[in-house]
Amino acid sequence: MSKVKVAAFSISLDGFGAGPRQDLQNPLGVRGTELHGWFFHTDIFKKMQGQSGGTNDIDNQMAAQSFDNVGAWILGRNMFGPIRGEWKDDSWRGWWGENPLYHTPVFVLTHHARAPLAMEGGTTFHFVTDGLDSALQQAKAAANNNNKDVRIGGGVSVIRQYLLAGQIDEMHLALSPVLLGEGENLFSGLNLHQLGFTIVRTVPGENATHLFLKKK
Repeated sequence: MSKVKVAAFSISLDGFGAGPRQDLQNPLGVRGTELHGWFFHTDIFKKMQGQSGGTNDIDNQMAAQSFDNVGAWILGRNMFGPIRGEWKDDSWRGWWGENPLYHTPVFVLTHHARAPLAMEGGTTFHFVTDGLDSALQQAKAAANNNNKDVRIGGGVSVIRQYLLAGQIDEMHLALSPVLLGEGENLFSGLNLHQLGFTIVRTVPGENATHLFLKKK
């Protein structure tokens, strides 16, 4: 049965999953890249960039595992790009170049319609204007074609909304040794215990602590 999961989502020690003031120079918000320092040195990340020389350590294993059995993704509009409001044209094609890392259907939540965008490597971005439930239904349908899972990629607001809706089955959070101090806080106002989550596994990596939570 298809699961809905968050995987390898980086947060700071004070609970922030993104920095403030996203723009072209700061796709993860100001100082947001600091959350992902554990990932940038890994073999899997280097290969995504067409490079070699990454580490094959615990952090790399955790990153690689996060892509296992994923049949569809859901992203918020800000995860796709810094464009706000109506799409002026189709020139913005994401942060990742012509061969994004997803290699599956990706459902992007937005208030503004846009035609699907097919990329190299099997990624197709579908722009969903009728809400969280519709995006999840479409993602599950796509993933279930291959008996795979749906991965909620973020950002923070999207994960929080799916958590509050009771739609997420499990989470892998990469706790980075960073104090961000401002930005988007994943836990603000949430009671994960009341939402049914418990920590089932903790894995100390080289540059992050990997926490695995499941809903009871």
